[in-house]
Amino acid sequence: MSKPDITPPPLRNDCFALPAGVSWTPVDEALALLRDRLTVVTATETVPLDQAAGRILARDIVAQRSNPPQPNTAVDGYGFAGAAPEGAQVMPLHPGRAAAGFPFDGVVPDGHALRVLTGAALPAGVDTVILEEDVTVQADHIAFHGPLKQGANTRRAGEDVVEGDPVLPAGRRLTPADLALLSATGIAKVQVRKVLRVAVLSTGDELVEPGDSAGPGQIFDANRPMLLSLMDRMGYQPVDMGRVADDRDALRDRLNSAAAQADVILTSGGASAGDEDHVSALLRQAGAMQEWRIALKPGRPLALGLWNDTPVFGLPGNPVAALVCTLIFARPALGLMAGEGWQEPQGFDLPAAFEKRKKPGRREYLRARVRDGRAEVFSSEGSGRISGLSWAEGLVEIEDGARHIKPGDSVRFIPYGSFGL
Repeated sequence: MSKPDITPPPLRNDCFALPAGVSWTPVDEALALLRDRLTVVTATETVPLDQAAGRILARDIVAQRSNPPQPNTAVDGYGFAGAAPEGAQVMPLHPGRAAAGFPFDGVVPDGHALRVLTGAALPAGVDTVILEEDVTVQADHIAFHGPLKQGANTRRAGEDVVEGDPVLPAGRRLTPADLALLSATGIAKVQVRKVLRVAVLSTGDELVEPGDSAGPGQIFDANRPMLLSLMDRMGYQPVDMGRVADDRDALRDRLNSAAAQADVILTSGGASAGDEDHVSALLRQAGAMQEWRIALKPGRPLALGLWNDTPVFGLPGNPVAALVCTLIFARPALGLMAGEGWQEPQGFDLPAAFEKRKKPGRREYLRARVRDGRAEVFSSEGSGRISGLSWAEGLVEIEDGARHIKPGDSVRFIPYGSFGL
C-alpha cells in the first residue's frame, strides 16, 4: 500500500537564529547550523517509472523480483551438468536448445550437452556452459578440452539482487542506471518527493533586462539568468519572479507572490543593512530575519529568514559572490529541504599551478580549472570579474587559516560537477 501524500510542517521562525554572541561565523559552523535547523518541506507523490528520472525517492525500495530471476547462461555455447576434468572431452548433443525468452522444456540427461544461447534460463540437468568458440560439433556430439569448473559461464539466480533485498534508499535522486535496476527488479511505480520549487528574484534600481537600453549607472541583470539555470541544473523547478526596483511595497507584493508559488525563495541584492537593502528590512519586519556574517571570500552577509513560512535566502548582489554562496550554502540546504539529504561536494587534491599568500580568518574560494593535472586559478580575484565564472570549471577551496601556496603544493579542487552542474 502506498503512503499518503502528506505535507511536512512549516519551518519555525527561529530556524535561522544564530547562537547568542556569534558575530563572524566560520563556514563549517554555518553549514552545520543549516544542516541541523532545516527539514524537508516537500510533499510526496507516486509516479510511474518512466517519469521518475531525476526525482528524489521518498521511501526505501525493495526488490519485488530477484535479478536474475533464475540461473542463466552468460555466453553462447553448450551446457551440461558438473565439471569437466582435464583433457579431451566428448559428449552426445541432446536435441533442442535454450534461448533467452524461449526456455528448454525438458531435462538434459546426465553426460549430455545442450545448445544454449546468452541469457537463456538453464534447463534442468545443466549447471555449466562451455563457450562455443572452444567446441567442435560433429555427428551430434561436441568435443572440447578440459578442465572446466562446475558453474563456469553461468549466472546464479539472484546473484545481483535477491527478492526482498533493499535496492535504493529514500533520498536517492534517481539516475538512468537506477531506472534500469528498478525495472529489472519488478518496480513499476515509485513514491517520490514533489519537485522543490525555487523562486528567483533580483532587486535593485540599477538593474535592467538584457536587451533593453541601459542608461547611466544601470547594469544588466546577470544574477537571475544564472540562478534560474542553476536551479534547473540542480533538478529543481525554477520560478522566475523577475526583478524589482528598490521599492519596499513592490518588493513586499513580489515576495507574497513568490511565497504562494514556491517552496524556497532566492533573492539577490538588498540583503545587507543599508538604506536600500529592502529584502533584509522586510524580513526583519516579519520577525524572521537573521544576518549571517560568514567568514568567506567572496561573499557578503547572507540574509536568511522566512516569508509567509517560506524560507528566503538573501544572496549578495555581486554575481561572483552570489554563485559561490549558492553553491556552498544554498545548494546543500535546498537538497535537504527537497528530501535528498545534505549533500557534501566531492573535492580532489591536486597540485597547484599558481602561487598565493592568504591571511588567516576567512575561507576563500578561487575560480579554477584543471589543465595537465594541475589546478589553475583565474588571473584576477576581483569579485566583479564575471568572466572568471565562465572561464572556470570549479572552485579551489583554501582553508580558514593562513596559507602560502606555491606551485606544486596540494590544493582542494571542487569541480562544478560536484555541485550537480
